[in-house]
Amino acid sequence: MSSSARIVYFNGKLVPETEAKISIYDSALMFGDMVFEMTRSFNKKQFKLREHIDRLYAGVKILRIPLQMTPEEMERACYETIEANDHLFAEDDEHRLMIDVSRGLLGIYQGIEGLHKGPNVIIADFPLRWTVAGMSGLFETGINAVITSQRAIPAALLDPKIKNRSRIHYLMANIEASQMEGDNNWALLLDPDGFVAEGTGDNFFIIKNGVVITPEGRNILRGISRDYVMDELCPQLGIPVVEKNIEPYDVYTADEAFMTGTPFCMLPVTSLNGNVIGTGKVGDVFKQIINRWSVNSGVDIFKQIQTWDASRAPSIGGSAPTPYRFKSK
Repeated sequence: MSSSARIVYFNGKLVPETEAKISIYDSALMFGDMVFEMTRSFNKKQFKLREHIDRLYAGVKILRIPLQMTPEEMERACYETIEANDHLFAEDDEHRLMIDVSRGLLGIYQGIEGLHKGPNVIIADFPLRWTVAGMSGLFETGINAVITSQRAIPAALLDPKIKNRSRIHYLMANIEASQMEGDNNWALLLDPDGFVAEGTGDNFFIIKNGVVITPEGRNILRGISRDYVMDELCPQLGIPVVEKNIEPYDVYTADEAFMTGTPFCMLPVTSLNGNVIGTGKVGDVFKQIINRWSVNSGVDIFKQIQTWDASRAPSIGGSAPTPYRFKSK
């Protein structure tokens, strides 16, 4: 095993990244039948790893994936994977873990010799900068949220509180948003009742009269970053938080808005469908919250991404879509 290649935890073994492969007959490929988590570190120390693992196991339980590995064993495997790869990371890199758990082979393929039987557990570890490449400017200009025709799937059909890989609706929303004029367009999904739900991998907040407001946790993924803002950062700052139904009208008339997500933590939303929110500039409450997050984590979140953007090669990322950007440059 080369010491210059990243290592992946794959069903109890550490293998080269290029050799971590599942069968074409896996239920994940057939149905998107997989739960997953993606984490980040600050100063190379994992942030809320156990909370991510607990959410993963809630999905495993509800989807009845017969996983024998315990949460404690999963946590140890995560740190084992980080340790195996850390020497390949630059001093200013952060570890981004991708934890995938699939159900495994469908029953009709169980008899094929040489294929892994039972659930697949895969833990990959790669630099966080890959995910946030090009985002530093958004901290200064903000995002234009675009309400797409693609709606969020409600919990009555497929519970979004289970972080799963059946996400074609996210992709379709991203494609639609990418076709809007201008840059920095991020999809914002409504639920079937017309209330704001979430982005395609991020949670949404508005600020009105000093109160932070976010959609109820009914038809959304209850993000780890969302919880951190609501349960820790805002209380530390004495900022009231409310969960309630939000209509597009509430966003248009808000003072500020922002998104939360694990890789970038928080990003300001300065317009909705091209109409400015508040002053159309990054607001003071957003700045207070993200500055407190930076203090708590010991990392200047904006400056870190800005530094990565300044040093990255133009070829990194190319023209292929990313989880947060579908439009080609």
